[in-house]
Amino acid sequence: MGHELKITSIGNSSGVVLSKEVMARLKVNRGDVIYLTETPEGYLITPYDEKFARQVEAAEGFVHDYRDVLHELAK
Repeated sequence: MGHELKITSIGNSSGVVLSKEVMARLKVNRGDVIYLTETPEGYLITPYDEKFARQVEAAEGFVHDYRDVLHELAK
């Protein structure tokens, strides 16, 4: 189910307002951090997960450090 969001001014920035229903489904409250991730289908909004964030950072570091090896393995 899609939700229409209007971009609004917030100080010198822009943002969107999430309804109570959307926030409840995301299990987030005001002040929480959420992720906006680009996917092939569009954008995905997910709650901030510190453990997941650390895993992503570790994976990005691994890929960077071993990019030549991974490239050879992909052949």
